[in-house]
Amino acid sequence: MVGDVGRAPGGPRELGRSGVRVPPLGLGCAPLANLYEAVPEERALDTVRAAFDTGLTYMDTAPHYGVGLSEERLGRVLAGRDRAAYTLSTKVGRRLRPRAPGEPVQADGFADTPDRVREWDFTRDGIRATLESSLERLG
Repeated sequence: MVGDVGRAPGGPRELGRSGVRVPPLGLGCAPLANLYEAVPEERALDTVRAAFDTGLTYMDTAPHYGVGLSEERLGRVLAGRDRAAYTLSTKVGRRLRPRAPGEPVQADGFADTPDRVREWDFTRDGIRATLESSLERLG
């Protein structure tokens, strides 16, 4: 039934022993970042709004998705929402930086992305920097 999608049978589940509980269904946000084809900004934002309207309160994103575009778009919808009303996951290990002149575009299946490139970095400082950058893009 529409409006109860995020409250599917079985209810929220705990992630390991973290104490964090997530609904059984969530919104994967790679398509919001032009995965395989460009998605108009308003359509991407409307998708997230519709997810909330149907009870989906778990969102999964990553810096990799559209070289940060997924996080930026998701952040525009999350702005002003009660932080306790949703659960968000992202990934670490791919730092983003501006693309240098002449440096190849790293499309990786994403169309029309920001002018950035990804760099692998699983060091302690790299993980912290990746997380902090994600939080900035998410607002």
